[in-house]
Amino acid sequence: MRFTGDKVAFGRHETFALRFGWLTKGAQALMSGDPVFEAEDATVRLGVGKNMVSSIRYWLQAARIIERSGSSWSLTKIGEYIFDDDGCDPYLEDEATIWLLHWLIASNPELATSWWWFFNRFHKPEFTGTELTTALQDFVKDEVKGRTAASTLKSDSEVLRRMYVRSAPRSQAQLEDTLDSPLSVLGLMTELSDSRSFESRPGQRDSLPPVILGFAVLELLEALGESQLPVSDLMYGPTGYPALGAVFRLKEGALLAKLERLATAMPGVLSFRETAGIHQLYVVGDCAPLEMLEAHYDDNNERAAA
Repeated sequence: MRFTGDKVAFGRHETFALRFGWLTKGAQALMSGDPVFEAEDATVRLGVGKNMVSSIRYWLQAARIIERSGSSWSLTKIGEYIFDDDGCDPYLEDEATIWLLHWLIASNPELATSWWWFFNRFHKPEFTGTELTTALQDFVKDEVKGRTAASTLKSDSEVLRRMYVRSAPRSQAQLEDTLDSPLSVLGLMTELSDSRSFESRPGQRDSLPPVILGFAVLELLEALGESQLPVSDLMYGPTGYPALGAVFRLKEGALLAKLERLATAMPGVLSFRETAGIHQLYVVGDCAPLEMLEAHYDDNNERAAA
């Protein structure tokens, strides 16, 4: 979660943006117990090309769904929570899960460095593809140890845009080139009318459930070893750590409102106070990040069963 500059990853997506169904397909194949990603027939079993097999494995890692366990792969705790046989949303039907996956990727500087950089460090509201690539190259030059090829960073910039921008219908486009990523539904990046520029601005984010923000808050506090944090740190980020306001592209007022709703709904877990004009969030009860999610998914399951 903390960016250090010496543990980074670029270009491991094989030029493929994350696609609908990939995480589900990869997690289910892994749960079958076979070493699917190293299997000779992986392309047949996953129904994709050879490079796509590597890409699926990468995105599962970047989203913190799988991890290396000795010589094999296994689901992480959050991977099990989402994709297990009785997981909360194995087919990604709930937009809350898409927001959760966004956080899991954008707060992972070690495996999704370009994504971490864009959502935590890049704050230009309008930009061209060239400007985005140049800014990423400057960041890598200044803050990343070792050398990374310019072509690799250009590829990261392009894949990042494809993951968050909805595809415009183009009559001559191949089907493979118009398959949107699940993250495109979040509206965190849009293509402007000139088709050469993009925007990514802070907003209200009405579709972001406070409980997903709460999961991110608890993960950040856990990483910091803290039980309280000024809201300004949640908005703009402690040095080297994710900034929740930036990751979720939230206006400051929207972040405050969601935190207040969260504290009101979970008074035994969080307390939101203002002292001398400083807004502070406190963890007042034991609650693991995964337990925070139960408030949303258990309620959804009860409504579905009713």
